[in-house]
Amino acid sequence: MPARRSLEPLPSAPVEPPTARLVGVPISLVDYEQALDWIDSCVDAGERGYVCVCNVHTLMASAEDPELRTALMASSLNVPDGQPLVWALRALGTPLGDRVYGPELMSRSCERAARSGQRLYLYGGRDQGALVQLALNLRRRHPGLRIVGGYSPPHRELTAEEREAVIGEINRSGADVVWVGIGVPKQEKWMAQMRRHLDAPVLVGVGAAFDFHAGLVPQAPAWMQRSGLEWAYRLSQEPRRLWRRYLRYNPRFVLAFAGQLLARRAAGRR
Repeated sequence: MPARRSLEPLPSAPVEPPTARLVGVPISLVDYEQALDWIDSCVDAGERGYVCVCNVHTLMASAEDPELRTALMASSLNVPDGQPLVWALRALGTPLGDRVYGPELMSRSCERAARSGQRLYLYGGRDQGALVQLALNLRRRHPGLRIVGGYSPPHRELTAEEREAVIGEINRSGADVVWVGIGVPKQEKWMAQMRRHLDAPVLVGVGAAFDFHAGLVPQAPAWMQRSGLEWAYRLSQEPRRLWRRYLRYNPRFVLAFAGQLLARRAAGRR
């Protein structure tokens, strides 16, 4: 007798959303729910991809760093984390509702995962103690959340042996999503390099979200985030670490975007 076919529908493959180029980088035109649906569909279908959470720093650093640019060009989604990116895309005529803020994306994903049973792995953090605190906080906020492992790498390149050990540990954990918080550009390069070695369907680089959710760094007030002033708040919290970044990249973004906008308008007049 022939085997009985299952009546359950097969999971549909994830559909990559439309993109728009901003200073040369494709930005995915998604909101939180669309990004989360894409992550869930990858997990359900067993497809592999990675997500970069982009702000001004990410885009402008990629103009100087070919490896970072390659990682962004090869990613499945580059979500608009920074409010200035949303404003710039709107000025270019691209419909976009709101940004997809990395810490909020992680929080909403954990809320979903606590209901669905999705398994998470945490890679990053300032040190192992901070990573433990992050896991505790996430489990308290999202009862039932399955965090199946975590590793805070040293602040240097991994040796070949360490790299193989990390690959083995993540694969043995059975993680569905690996959240990566080691900062720009390391996390984007790490995801691009490790993608083919890891069984987890989705990798997501969220940078400072690890520090925020671990309670190590306060987040900017909501009104500053809406006003695009989050960078000023973060600068006031960590001036020694961040002043060079903002002094270097913010003006460069304004100039690069202005050039793109002028070119678009000139093309429209032809």
